[in-house]
This record gives sequence, C-alpha cells and structure tokens, in this order.
Amino acid sequence: MGESDSDQALVERVQNGDKRAFDLLVRKYQHKLVSVISRYVNDWSECQDVAQEAFVRAYRAIGSFRGDAQFYTWIYRIAINTAKNWLVSQGRRPPTEDVAVEDAVQYDGAARLHESATPERELMRQEIERTVFATVEQLPEELRTAITLREVDGLSYEEIAEAMNCPIGTVRSRIFRAREAIDEQLRPLLSEENRAS
Repeated sequence: MGESDSDQALVERVQNGDKRAFDLLVRKYQHKLVSVISRYVNDWSECQDVAQEAFVRAYRAIGSFRGDAQFYTWIYRIAINTAKNWLVSQGRRPPTEDVAVEDAVQYDGAARLHESATPERELMRQEIERTVFATVEQLPEELRTAITLREVDGLSYEEIAEAMNCPIGTVRSRIFRAREAIDEQLRPLLSEENRAS
C-alpha cells in the first residue's frame, strides 16, 4: 500500500467517525506542517498554534475531501491559508508567493529526533526545535539567509552565491558560522538528552 493509499484509507476511517485515524494523520504530518508554516510565521509557539488551527479546519472539512488530490497536498493548502489568515489577523502582510507543495514535502522539522516517541523524547524534540528556531532568528541577516536557503530551501552553494550576490567561499563561511551558532546552543540540550537515554 502506497503513501497516498494509506492516507486515503485513514481519511475514509475519519469520515466514518474514527477520530483515532485523524490522530494518526496529525502525527504523520504535524512536523511537515509546522515547518511549512514557519516560512510564514516566525515565532515557534505561534507556528504550533497555527498548525493546530490548520488541523482543526481540516478535521471540520474532511467530510468534503474526495481524494482528487493527495491528502498532504490538501492539508498543505489549508495550512498555508491558515498561516496567511493568521498574518492578516496580526496586521501583517502575507507573502505573495507560496512555498511549492513539492518543496514543502521535503520540510521535516528542523532537528527531529528519529527515535521512539516517549513523552520525554517529544518534549526534548520540541525543545530542540524551539532552540533551533530561536537561534536562527537571532543570527545576523546574512547568516540567517544563507542557512535558510541551504537547509530549508535546499539550494546548492552555487545557487545561494547567485541569490546572495557573493562568492561561494563567503556562502560556505556564512553557513559554517550559522551551523556553529546552532550547535553551540544545542550542545547543552543534546548532552542532557544523552544523559537521559
């Protein structure tokens, strides 16, 4: 059974009243949605709120989901619209360009830990994600732009050099410095994680 088939089976279960099936869809896509929303909303806790609102809207509208598109494409659109509505409600102007859904599929939570999900590990994952967001937010603009173009947008060093109008060596240096700053903030958390496991 392929990815879209298993999603469709879960959607049908939800449409037949199985709330637990929706929980599985939320678990499967929450990190991707938070990552996509973070392109619009800078504050980590606000990203979480917007993602939750997007899932609530999706749950309310799931009866009308017919499977013409893949479930992720459908919920992705809901998340983008929810993020834009949130920006408008905050008196901010939403960007005119959306993140393409093909690119959004690659977003997968900044520092997601691929281990069995215990409540402790989930808290640690959230803390790591929050730390990464906060650290990137505080970087000087040229470092923040370089690391975002590399890690979120997936651009090559050559493409970043072109976009930022600087030599590749400068791009490498900026990305190195940004990663160093992130590592420095994560080190205490990760040593705590290693002690706990």
